[in-house]
Amino acid sequence: MYTIKDLYDLDHTLAKDYLSQFTYPWEALAGIKEMIVKLGENLPKEEYNEVKPHVWVHKTATVFDSAYLGDPCIIGPRTEVRQCAFIRGAALVGADCVVGNSTELKNVILFDHVQTPHYNYVGDSILGYYSHTGAGAITSNVKSDKKLVVVKNGDEKIETGLKKMGAMLGDYVEVGCNSVLNPGTVIGRHSNVYPTSCVRGVIPENSIFKNNGTVVTKK
Repeated sequence: MYTIKDLYDLDHTLAKDYLSQFTYPWEALAGIKEMIVKLGENLPKEEYNEVKPHVWVHKTATVFDSAYLGDPCIIGPRTEVRQCAFIRGAALVGADCVVGNSTELKNVILFDHVQTPHYNYVGDSILGYYSHTGAGAITSNVKSDKKLVVVKNGDEKIETGLKKMGAMLGDYVEVGCNSVLNPGTVIGRHSNVYPTSCVRGVIPENSIFKNNGTVVTKK
């Protein structure tokens, strides 16, 4: 089963110290809100504006007027939050990211250079360095039967104890347009997901997930 160290280069997020406390990334979901508040209160005031209570935006970031920033959140350097983006809160967005038109974020960590550029929903998820979700791709974070999420890797199963868990994307993961990442999805570094895929469980690093469910190793 992939650990935080297997999935992420922690030098590319303000959450480095926080995430280092845990073995598996989903263990960090419960404390994201409190972590963001603590980080925000110690951000350098010459670099970040607190535009409203517990909402910190780097002075080089671009936030369109129609975007909504719920608290708490941090928007990093040179990041764009585009038209009608809806950040519900508990969102740590790194440097050089794109939160696109009509994209919704909730209880997430986006590492540096993450792009969620068009009509995405990202909830209760962690997206690694340079990961990208195509237009319309979403992280489904609640099972239809409302049972607790189990992360499955073949015969290996880990009970998360969480009712809400979206997807853990490793560094450099590419998710194709209109794909659904089911609750408890974990995708290893440098892997690709075909457009319109329905993904669940653990996808190995350096793999290609095809939309018929076949997984092949990259050559």
